[in-house]
Amino acid sequence: MDSTIREQQEALELQTLSPHACLSRRSRGRMIAEEPCHLRTAFQRDRDRIIHSKTFRRLKHKTQVFLAPAGDHYRTRLTHVLEVSQIARTMAVCLRLNEYLTEAIALGHDLGHTPFGHAGEFSLNLLHPKGFKHFRQSLRIVDFLENDGQGLNLSWEVRNGILKHSKGYGEILPDDTSELAVTLEGQLVRVADIMAYVNHDMDDALRGGMLHNDDLPAHLRTVLGDRSSQRINAMVGDLVATTVARDDGRLHLSEQMNETINDLRAFLYDNVYRNCRVHGEFEKAQRIIRDLYGFFLDHEFPDDGIGSCCRRRNPVESVEEEQARHRQVCDFIAGMTDRYALTLYSQIFVPKPWSVL
Repeated sequence: MDSTIREQQEALELQTLSPHACLSRRSRGRMIAEEPCHLRTAFQRDRDRIIHSKTFRRLKHKTQVFLAPAGDHYRTRLTHVLEVSQIARTMAVCLRLNEYLTEAIALGHDLGHTPFGHAGEFSLNLLHPKGFKHFRQSLRIVDFLENDGQGLNLSWEVRNGILKHSKGYGEILPDDTSELAVTLEGQLVRVADIMAYVNHDMDDALRGGMLHNDDLPAHLRTVLGDRSSQRINAMVGDLVATTVARDDGRLHLSEQMNETINDLRAFLYDNVYRNCRVHGEFEKAQRIIRDLYGFFLDHEFPDDGIGSCCRRRNPVESVEEEQARHRQVCDFIAGMTDRYALTLYSQIFVPKPWSVL
């Protein structure tokens, strides 16, 4: 019997990929078993399911750093994940890792991000009784919320990479492997995430006049260069060269590059993320999230229009019902785009001029 296109691709992976790569045919599988596709590998299907999801499309109207940017060239959460995907795929090809797995994790890693970026995440973490982390919400989306509550039924390796991508202000590649994805492809996305945002956030800050080229410390320019393309190329080249030289089944950055990326991240925290212009807008965004959260604990969600959300709900009668309502409200708000949250807030809380008919 002739082999399928998928089986031919899986055989090609076995011949061409590194011994450290995650092969599609060796996936740990899905939460719900499915018949394999005759054209695409498991990780190709995962990538396609993410791209075609409604949550992925909404990323184009979610903040990266600058809230609801009016300029056409500022990054959004969607362009961020595309840049992460490009950087991660480049490194995967150089290291002969599974490009499709890398791409699927990269495209799905920020699906759980809130409106207004980390300002929204910070607010929901305070408001929801069990806290809120965007990487956990990303997993919740692909497991339970997308596809009308059926989830996307992604492979274990993609789900693990999504859950383990976030590092906050922690180490890029910590010695404690429990903090890392099991696959090197998932670990690549973790590194590509910081490579992407320290470069494109710097670029956006320059575009917005918050920084100037000569503001970047000289020792960072010496190692990384003066342009975004030079900085990305230096980081990617260092990881690939250092990892190939070590050849021990782990990812590595040179000591100098690891220190340089951390210094650049600290520079951006001090001069961009904590800048009074950015922080002031984040405080406004946090108020919007708080007010919407409190409102929807007591009111119905809008279904066929903004106005319908003014119906007051029946009082919560039990602890279980209260916990469930918090979960529903958190999911609802986390899924909003910036502009939807702003429109909803205006409709609910901003007085409207009275008109005489």
